[in-house]
Amino acid sequence: MIELMNLSSPWVIAFAINTILLTIAYIIPKKLLTPAGYLHAWLLGVIIWGTLGWRGYALMMFYFFVGSAVTRIGIQQKEAEGIAEKRSGMRGPENVWGSALAGTICAILTLLVSSPIKELLILGYVASLSTKLSDTSASEVGKAYGKSTFLITTLQPVPRGTEGAISLEGTLAGVVASAAIASLGLGLGIINPIGVIWCIIAAFIATNLESVIGATLQNQWEWLTNEWVNVINTIIGATIAILFGILI
Repeated sequence: MIELMNLSSPWVIAFAINTILLTIAYIIPKKLLTPAGYLHAWLLGVIIWGTLGWRGYALMMFYFFVGSAVTRIGIQQKEAEGIAEKRSGMRGPENVWGSALAGTICAILTLLVSSPIKELLILGYVASLSTKLSDTSASEVGKAYGKSTFLITTLQPVPRGTEGAISLEGTLAGVVASAAIASLGLGLGIINPIGVIWCIIAAFIATNLESVIGATLQNQWEWLTNEWVNVINTIIGATIAILFGILI
């Protein structure tokens, strides 16, 4: 309670900064989130800044803006083909937590442990965002520019936008995206160089496993929405990176 009353507390700063950003977001005409999405993003931002400070927050903001920009690639073509994200790419609460739940859990757990477990959890946080940005980039670039798309389980040609479809263009975009956000994590000083490699590998594995889930289970289980697949995907990415950090 005393810490919360301290104006220099990261939680007070988190509350103030996210409230200011939320206010600005409501004023500007271009909306990246739904009204409910902004409220949930505010809560997410407070948690991340309060637990991981401005560096962890900067990484989350990088994911959000790049992920939103990637979603807009070829939006008119994708809307015409019926394979665009709903609401023209605007995110709602389900998208916020589908993308960030795994990372948020890692961030909160850092308050309960000390080194070296804390560093492993931060690695998991970065890997979860690397995985989600890789997945988003691979999917959106593949839907916009994929010349040939194949079902990951059979390698049979399928239309762009098919659940479980992969393309060379999308795969390369996913690798570049995961490398970019992991490298930012290195530049911010929250992971080390070997951690960047673990994040890229973890993101690649998790993104392809996500395609397998999309091709096999998603159409069979009604509850397995894209948002739950995202949660599973990011948990896999975070877990793989943490295991690499422990075992290698």
